[in-house]
Amino acid sequence: MKFDTAYCLSLNEKLSIYDVRDLNFDETAAFDSDKDSFLCPNDECRAAFDTGNSLSTFNAKNVNYLRTPHFKNKTSTRHIDGCRYASTHKAATGENDDEREEHFPSEFVLTRRQYERKTLVAGINGNLLQTPTKTPSNPVASPHVANDTTPDKTSVFAHPVECYVSNIDDKDKLKSMPLKIGDHTATYWTFFKKIEYLQDNKGLIYWGKIKEIKDYTSSFRIDFEKKVWLDKKPYSVNVYLSKKLIDNYRKRKAFLEQIKAAVDSERPLYCFFYGVTPELKQVPSKKNPEQTFGVFSANIENLDHLIIREAPGAESV
Repeated sequence: MKFDTAYCLSLNEKLSIYDVRDLNFDETAAFDSDKDSFLCPNDECRAAFDTGNSLSTFNAKNVNYLRTPHFKNKTSTRHIDGCRYASTHKAATGENDDEREEHFPSEFVLTRRQYERKTLVAGINGNLLQTPTKTPSNPVASPHVANDTTPDKTSVFAHPVECYVSNIDDKDKLKSMPLKIGDHTATYWTFFKKIEYLQDNKGLIYWGKIKEIKDYTSSFRIDFEKKVWLDKKPYSVNVYLSKKLIDNYRKRKAFLEQIKAAVDSERPLYCFFYGVTPELKQVPSKKNPEQTFGVFSANIENLDHLIIREAPGAESV
């Protein structure tokens, strides 16, 4: 069985797998998921066992992943009777159930989540107390409550993007799932807009297949394959990532590793971004600086809201 949320022992709170990925690459955070322990998100189930009854993570530290990241039970993981996170069959602990992201957050929060390490108190037997909840008198789960489920909000851009990409062939599902960003509420299908239709509406998540990534050593330009048509004329589309933006990014090393690999990649890659809308600009010609040509372009303002990745099935959309 795969699931999106688990209790993090070192932070003493529940994190999504996308929170964990975000922290792993954050150079300002002392965090390593391989050295941490992740436990059942069900409070009563977790309290019934010691901290050695942990879960494993899938794709928590891969900069570029092809399959949906998640937590999963180990073969040794135990749950109380009735816990909805218990595996019901052996195949549930395998890798055959990670093709789609099923936990759709209904809100993408633009302010990044802050994490505060809390002091954990040692119990009588020396084990760390996991939560202030009481250990149940018998190992039977009570009906789960809201805080036992996947968080309805996320501040990690990769989460809604994965929901869209992994379900890209299910148009009806994407049209039925709501998403709120700022004051704007729509469906996932509406919020994700192909780059060639960026004139339809502002404030959306734009995406498209990458034609080329220009590597200027300390800065980059992402050129999209599709063009925007305006007044019966085609215009190229690109986004620019400045040196200052990259140098000040809290996940700089991981980002540079990712984009440099993308520059040399022969596989089809896609770029998703939020926060800016490319607009028509006149750019001087290299051959003749006195002449200009039109291009839809934007300077990315927040690298937390940009992703370069593969997107199987995107060509058929």
